[in-house]
Amino acid sequence: MFVDRNKPQNLLKMPNTIAASQIINSRLDNKDHQENRWRFPHIFRSQSNLVIACFLGFGLMTASCASSPKESADAQSQGPSTVRQGGGATPVDVAIARTEILQKQPEYTGTTIPFRTVSLRSQVEGRLLGLNVDVGDRVKQGQNIGQLDDVLLLTDLKQAEAELASLKSEVARATNQVSNARAQVESARLELVQAQADSQRQQQLVKQGAIAEQTAQQARTQAQTAAQALRSATEQVGTEQQAVAAAQGRVVAQQAVVAQAKERRSYTRLTSPITGVVTEKVTEPGNLLQAGGEVLKIGDFNRVKVVVQISELELAQIKIGQSVQVRLDAYPNQTITGSVIRISPAADATARLIPVEVVIPNSGGNIGSGLLARVNFATQTAQKVVVPQTAIQKEARNKGSSQPTASKEQSDEQTGTLFVVTDNEGKAKVTARSVVLGKRADAKVEILSGLQPGDRYVVRSGKPLKDGDAVRLSIISEKS
Repeated sequence: MFVDRNKPQNLLKMPNTIAASQIINSRLDNKDHQENRWRFPHIFRSQSNLVIACFLGFGLMTASCASSPKESADAQSQGPSTVRQGGGATPVDVAIARTEILQKQPEYTGTTIPFRTVSLRSQVEGRLLGLNVDVGDRVKQGQNIGQLDDVLLLTDLKQAEAELASLKSEVARATNQVSNARAQVESARLELVQAQADSQRQQQLVKQGAIAEQTAQQARTQAQTAAQALRSATEQVGTEQQAVAAAQGRVVAQQAVVAQAKERRSYTRLTSPITGVVTEKVTEPGNLLQAGGEVLKIGDFNRVKVVVQISELELAQIKIGQSVQVRLDAYPNQTITGSVIRISPAADATARLIPVEVVIPNSGGNIGSGLLARVNFATQTAQKVVVPQTAIQKEARNKGSSQPTASKEQSDEQTGTLFVVTDNEGKAKVTARSVVLGKRADAKVEILSGLQPGDRYVVRSGKPLKDGDAVRLSIISEKS
């Protein structure tokens, strides 16, 4: 057999394709080799495939060798330019100094309710004939809302008015009696005057002896009788006047009854006691209402209240009239300023929470009842410049100093170094500033002095900085 299995491995080790082709041609010229090719076709077929693979492998190696110098040259040409582009500037993250409150007050959740809620109730008994409004409708004070059946009340009013007319006629009769009595008094007075004149004349005649004494005595008796009749007539006038006064009193009383009947009948017309919005409808037309029966609930939404539960530990920080900030989830982009109007004197015995009422304006009328409100009790703390603690490169603490401090506030102060970014002819540089540090919270620190709002400062850098170093702003830096 002329097949040598080691030959393909030798072909892969040859330095170039020329040597491989010479060996293959020499084998093809061999006569015995040709005979074996026909006798063992499967072996020679595998050899042909192996030869083709060898050619492809040599081609790839040649291409790889040819491209490597070019890539190396490109890499060498790009390397210096990349270094030159950095320019030695330190990359930094820059932020703009702003004022804020370091420790924000916690938010308390509550629910909006009307500033006041009034129940519209029936003042008389009657069947509800109809309602002109429904839940959510706006009503004005004095607006007609519904009507009760007034048949019975109208009957009572008519009876009272009839009784009043009867009493008025009685007063008229009594007044007429007074007039008659006064006429009788006048008649009796005239009779008395006449009798007294006759008596005096008879007395003169008796003295002259013209008439008997008995005749003069009769004249005196008639004068006395006329005087008694005058007194009786005068007393009768007083009696009749008292009757008139009594009748007039009954008329006045009946007039009050009539006015009451009219007022009760007016109660059958339901009117809104306040300006607001109907929040609840308690009954429906057709139902029989008793005196005091509830018909509607009307809420006053000119202002809105929010009730929040405050811990007893934080009660000392809340005062009546204190300003608060309220946010509604229904209007997330709007912050409303309100005030504390009431602090409950009694706390919940279990949770130790105290209800606090906050009122907010609602001039637009767009704030309804039952909305989720978030209340933040505003403090009088002045806002200071706040920066991340990573912006402080170093701190200087006078731990070993034996000199006494001027005050407690000065003893609590700390100093540090912060780098401010400045532009000089288009090149960004940093300037070291000594700053006085205040309170720390949430990985932030207050700057009491040394940094002004609007200054650009380094939050973090790629390496430690020194005063005057050139820097390069990162893409996440804030722009002025």
